[in-house]
Amino acid sequence: MLINNAGASVASAGILTHTDAEIRTNVETNFLGPLFLARAFAPILSANDESVIIDFHSAVSWYAVGGIYSATKAALWSATNSLRLELAPARVHVVGVHVEYVDTAMAAQAAGPKMDPADLVRTVMDAVEAGEYEGSDETSVRLKAGLSSPIGAIYPQLALNKA
Repeated sequence: MLINNAGASVASAGILTHTDAEIRTNVETNFLGPLFLARAFAPILSANDESVIIDFHSAVSWYAVGGIYSATKAALWSATNSLRLELAPARVHVVGVHVEYVDTAMAAQAAGPKMDPADLVRTVMDAVEAGEYEGSDETSVRLKAGLSSPIGAIYPQLALNKA
């Protein structure tokens, strides 16, 4: 089992206001790191029965309010889907995990409810054992369901800029 639970985030929400270093750190940690680990471990996982890769995304991979963090987690979601398709013939199960806030040091400054880490582990392991492709909290399920909505419904703040 390979668990990719990397996460780098910056305080600024504006993707245009991030420094070059912040952008590079987020791309390397949130996208390239998990992708390169999956590539490195793919031969080992492919050679064993019941192998699993678990990639932790974020609810904001479906909702672009986190600047570069959202963008890199969206890229990881896409890479996870690609890995899933590429590794399926080798019977490597790939699970993507989307959650809002988990009660960890990374979310210490975040306001609002936070998922207990033990609950997250149960959610993920239940998804793995059931052969599901995703494990998500309620917020993430709702955000994903909204992806087919018109862009103005997803981002009502865009209407404010048309006036």
